Amino acid sequence: MPHPEEMLAILAEICRKDPRFRREAYPFVFEALSVAQKLFKKDEAPPEDRHVTGPQLLEGVKELAGRKFGFLAKTVLNEWGIRRTEDVGEIVFNLIEAGLMGRQESDSRGDFAAGYDFEEAFEREFRLPRSSPPEKSQEEE
Repeated sequence: MPHPEEMLAILAEICRKDPRFRREAYPFVFEALSVAQKLFKKDEAPPEDRHVTGPQLLEGVKELAGRKFGFLAKTVLNEWGIRRTEDVGEIVFNLIEAGLMGRQESDSRGDFAAGYDFEEAFEREFRLPRSSPPEKSQEEE
């Protein structure tokens, strides 16, 4: 992994080439990768066996976004340019092309297609249940 200054320069270049996504999205995807490795018990495997699939990484994104941002998860991700699971795949492949993330021959952008609906994953899950208005007591009637 490059030094922090070098990493910032690489991320700035990625964002220059592909301005769809804010710089903050990239470290988030790296963190989501780590979460996915833990979720799928790959964090303790030998390095060659730590690879996660696109759908597994998407689960890491969902878990991390919910944990970090709660009911604001969709808003934060949207602000960074991530509006659907396919956007996560674009970020991953930008990182691969920059040499910051590895891939297996079978990996493709299609692995991230229609992983889950952002509305369902990040809004409905965190929506508070509607409460009924308090009932009037007999004295109030």
